[in-house]
Order: sequence, then structure tokens, then C-alpha cells
Amino acid sequence: MRSATAEGLVALNEIGEVVPAMAERWIVTDDGLSYIFRLRNSEWSDGTTITSQNAVQSIVRNIDQLQGTSLGVDLDIISDIRAMTGRVIEFRLKSPMPQFLQLIAQPELGLRKDGVGNGPMTIEQGEDSITLSVLPPERRGLPRREEWQEDFRQIEVVSVSAGSAAALFEAGEADAVFNGSLLNLALVETGPLSSGTLRLDGVFGLFGLRITNSSGFLDDAPLREAVAMGIDRDTLLQPFNLGGWVPTTRIVPAELPNTASAVTERWADMSFEERRAEAKRRVIAWRAQNLSVEATLSLSLPDSPGSDILFTELESDFDAIGIVLTRVGASERADLVLIDTLARYADKRWFLNQFNCTLDAGLCSPEADALVLDSMSETNPQLSAQLLAEAEQELLASQAYIPIGAPVRWSLIRGGVDGFVENSWGLHPLFPMASRPN
Repeated sequence: MRSATAEGLVALNEIGEVVPAMAERWIVTDDGLSYIFRLRNSEWSDGTTITSQNAVQSIVRNIDQLQGTSLGVDLDIISDIRAMTGRVIEFRLKSPMPQFLQLIAQPELGLRKDGVGNGPMTIEQGEDSITLSVLPPERRGLPRREEWQEDFRQIEVVSVSAGSAAALFEAGEADAVFNGSLLNLALVETGPLSSGTLRLDGVFGLFGLRITNSSGFLDDAPLREAVAMGIDRDTLLQPFNLGGWVPTTRIVPAELPNTASAVTERWADMSFEERRAEAKRRVIAWRAQNLSVEATLSLSLPDSPGSDILFTELESDFDAIGIVLTRVGASERADLVLIDTLARYADKRWFLNQFNCTLDAGLCSPEADALVLDSMSETNPQLSAQLLAEAEQELLASQAYIPIGAPVRWSLIRGGVDGFVENSWGLHPLFPMASRPN
């Protein structure tokens, strides 16, 4: 919804491609270190002209507000932002980043003045919902046109639980449901009857267990590795009746575009039975050194049908190697926390930055952070890629995170809703869906 009411310099369209937004065009210098944008001739909502100076002020303010977040860490690749002539803005980067346009297309970087954005739609707050209306063409950087309203419809948005959203859709009171995840997939039909309504995005991101307590059993990296070795990823999601899901033992997925890496799947020389046996051996050895005390770990999960299913599967896998797994609520302290996050852009740095030590979100690797930082000052793309591969190896060796596979994202889309396309980022802008069906 943010991208509908506050556009950035560029945006992601319905298929996940970068398209012009507040910037009508741009160039990239040959060394990849400078991105120069030309703003379209536009006004803020108060009628004042959007200039490079006040646009840069908005961009810098957005970046400042993102400090302390993983997106803020991503934006550290920027070394300088300059307002040039009236409608020209230059970004200088510390090192080349082919995915930079995708990074600055994120909704958090929408331009605002006095808290009000310039998007293709306006927002009206109701008692229980929000109504979005398309702006006239001239407010969207297009020529004035008569009777343009006939091409669009308003969109009413409500924020409810997954169960309530699925019920509204089933009752015909909602035309679309967005942002479903694995943990609430059990609320919808995934069989043949769902064809045409249930839409699954093949997304990139992180789905696994973050180590948040490195004391007791989890004090040693080999024991944290034992937990990772004991999970049967091939069968873990079978109860969800989900075809095409691919498990992984890596942090950065092998399928990520244009990111060839020397890092391979872990324990490739061992069968799962051998891995499980080795994990069990390590647990037994730990118990022998600790007066036979039970190896008990807690896992934080939200309250949902999918959480129940996932916990049952993990509990069985942990039990098979001699670990007692207990469950606590989403807001309670735990040894392990489920990470279920979508990637923002197709770069190894996004995956590695999620574990940056400055975020204080769990176990991390200062060595991996240092390598990522070094990669940002390396202008040679091959050497930078090598540093990032070493950073991934360091992070894997720290056993701070237990990869399981890609996240799952689903939507329910009724016939007659145009402008929805599955994409790798799970982002579905609302503006294209405001178009009336042909």
C-alpha cells in the first residue's frame, strides 16, 4: 500500500521489474559507481514543485529512519546523494551493485513531503478500512485525458487475520487476499479445486531457524550444527501438500539470478541417515559430559494451524537425535526463532545482511560482517563476489542460522481482478489492480 501512495524514484511493477516512477529516466556510469536520475515534472500534494533538492531531503530522511534495520544496512552501499540541476539527482556507490535499482525501488523509500507522498493513488481512512482512489493522469505525470475515471475503480483495503481474510474471500466479500505464508496455508484449499484462486509466488528469501541463545547446549558450534544436521528437510513440509518447494542447507539460494557461487549444499558427501546418526552421537556425547541432563531447546512460533504442523514435524526430527523441543509463543524468549522473510533484491548481500551483528537479533558472525564490509569497498566484481562467498562460509561455520528452504507466499485472487502476477519478490502493487477488466 505504501507504493500506491508514495512512489520512489523507481518502482517495481506487477511482474517485479523495475520501472520509472518519480524519475522519468536514469543513466548508470560505465564503472557502475554512479546512478543519475532525472525527475519527471511533478508537484507535491500541496502544489509546490518537486525539485532535486527537496527530493533528496526526502530520500535522506527515509534512509535515516531506516538506520538499525536490515534495509538500513543494505543502503550503506550508498556513499553520497547529490542534488544536481533542478531535476537531476546523483547517487554515488561504494562499489558497483547491479541490483541497486531494485534496492531503491523498495516501498520504504517513497518520496514524501510533510508526511504526504506522491503516489498514483490517494488514501482515505475509514472506520474499519482504507479506500484507495486513482489520481488523475496529470497528477501521475501523464497527459490530461477526459473520462479517465471509467478505466479505474476504487480499492478498499482491510487488515485482518489470515483466518478472517480467507473466510471473507470464501463468502465472496473479498476479491483478493495477500501475504499468506506457510504458517497459514492450512486455512486454504491447496488441491485441484484451488486452481485459479490460490496463487503461489516462487519467492527468494529466508526460511529457517535463527539461534538466539548461544548458551547451554547451543554454546558450541558443532552442537548447533548437530541440530541443523538432524532436520529432515525432504519430508518436513510434506503435510502441507505443497508441490515444487525445494529445501536447502545454504543461506544464499543457488537459484538466485547472476550470483554464481563456490558455496554448495552442506554435507553433500553424507546421506541423511548418516547425518542424523552423527547428530545423535554429538547429543549423546554432550549429555555424557553434563550429568545426563536432557538436551532441551525452545522454539518461538506464532499461534496458527501451520505452526502446529511445523512444530510437530520439527519435534519429531529433534526427538530422533535426542533433543526435546518445546514451543513458546511468538513474543516469548526462546533458543530458536523461525525466520520467514522475503528477499528485497537479488544479491548475496541481502541474505548476509539479515544476520549483521548491529541488528542484535541473535547469534551472528563479526568475521562475516567484516567480509561483507570489505566487499563494499572492492570495485572489482570478481573479488567482491569472492569476499561475499567467504562471508557466507563464515556465517555457515558460525552455525548462527539453520537454513530450511525458501519462504512460501500465497494469495487468493478472484476472477475479474486484473494486474496480479506471481513474482519472485512477493510484492503485488495495488495500482495495476485498480484497472477495470477489459
